[in-house]
Amino acid sequence: MSTARIAALQRLLPPLDVDALLVTDLVNIAYLCGFTGSNAALVVPVEGEAVLVTDARYTERAKAEAPDLEIVLERAAGAAAARTAAERGARRLGFEAEHVTVAAHGALIAAAGAAGLCRTTGLVEQLRAVKDDAEIAALRTACEIADAALSDLLAAGGLTEGRTEREIARDLEDRIRGLGSPGPSFDTIVAAGPHSAVPHHAPTDTPLRRGDLVVVDFGALERGYHSDTTRTFVVGPAAPWQRDLHALVAESQQRGREAVAPGADVTAVDAAARDWIRGAGHGDDFPHGLGHGVGLQIHEQPWIVAKGTGELAECMVVTVEPGVYLSGRGGVRIEDTLVVRGGEPEALTRLPRELIEV
Repeated sequence: MSTARIAALQRLLPPLDVDALLVTDLVNIAYLCGFTGSNAALVVPVEGEAVLVTDARYTERAKAEAPDLEIVLERAAGAAAARTAAERGARRLGFEAEHVTVAAHGALIAAAGAAGLCRTTGLVEQLRAVKDDAEIAALRTACEIADAALSDLLAAGGLTEGRTEREIARDLEDRIRGLGSPGPSFDTIVAAGPHSAVPHHAPTDTPLRRGDLVVVDFGALERGYHSDTTRTFVVGPAAPWQRDLHALVAESQQRGREAVAPGADVTAVDAAARDWIRGAGHGDDFPHGLGHGVGLQIHEQPWIVAKGTGELAECMVVTVEPGVYLSGRGGVRIEDTLVVRGGEPEALTRLPRELIEV
């Protein structure tokens, strides 16, 4: 797998007029060669074998996780990678501009010697956006674990009046771990009452009260891959305005899901959902993008937003998550993780999408 991914990256390099690329982002390194240590750099030449640089703490892990690569042991991994590439004849080195600090850039210049540096952006991320079968299998399992955890929480009466947002978040995360996941894919959001109108609310000791809308946004990890799901509940019988708001978002989400297809422009997918909400007079109450890619990071390419660029491709994995947030009253968000397929997308998250009274 690592050989194929590195080869795919090498095919992107010739138009950049570089002799090698210095990969210093740890997520990109894990994607390319499987190494998961906390200190590393990868030298990827236009032709030939890649070299993994790490330090002596990770000697055995490097041998186990990246057995096909030459390994160089040095604490200052980025600088050592630049020096290694230059010593092997590279005269122009690409580097990941969005992942290199000003200080690290200076170290690369010093280590590269006579070799020049060339900024690159998003090369590995471009490859990561389209998932292979093993990645989709990991994401599918992560979503299944998350679905089961929330289903178990509901069955146990975990969303009840009097429980706090923080208690519910911890309970859900414990259930995720109990089902075999290393843990949640991000800090779980439980937002009740007026807090549900805050898209990225951090759980507090606020108790759930009768009549509250409750937004739960959560996910599970599996082999380093993230799931992402949001559902909205109401404590006790729903008021008419709450049902209407949920129905509005549910229809928007369905329209967004139906727009997800190979070749679809990301702005058109966003518009398919956003226009429905805007037409109902709530355009200003939907302040975030419709969705994003998920994989080794919870937010990654592609970005399904109103001012985005690019098209969806077969086997991208994306979220569709419209929301409407009424300040001081409450909000609704519904989110699923989908695989882009010909025909209709494959839903990896399969929890019921209707408004559930708890």
